[in-house]
Amino acid sequence: MDVRIRPMTIDDYDQVYTLWMSIHGFGIRSIDDSREGTARFLARNPGTSVVAEADGRIVGSILCGHDGRTGSFYHVCVDEHYRKRGIGRQMATAAMRILQKEQINKISLIAFKSNEVGNQFWNRFGWRERTDINTYDFILNDENITRFNE
Repeated sequence: MDVRIRPMTIDDYDQVYTLWMSIHGFGIRSIDDSREGTARFLARNPGTSVVAEADGRIVGSILCGHDGRTGSFYHVCVDEHYRKRGIGRQMATAAMRILQKEQINKISLIAFKSNEVGNQFWNRFGWRERTDINTYDFILNDENITRFNE
């Protein structure tokens, strides 16, 4: 199987959104993950997000950005039929290299505690779970609702 990792563009949105909706337990925000919200993210972080293509379609994605200091991974996923083939690792490595070129030295991500597959993936590849901090959210727009795929 030939897999191609490349930068994500807004033209990929429909396929990426379909992928997100196919992942069990995946959280989708009503505003941030809309086409407009994703376009805003990609414009603010040009060239840092990646997709994986196989068999003529997108089978993986990472929204990746940074604030000039710390990189962030969002919505890291691989189609359930394409897992265990190194695609997630290839995408993460590609995004990490992009961040390194932009002189970013640290990356953070959030994995829901209930995301067993994701947590196992990150632990297996050397990412460290932080237990010394608390994370907090403050909602600025109550209409930006997170819904989880069943």
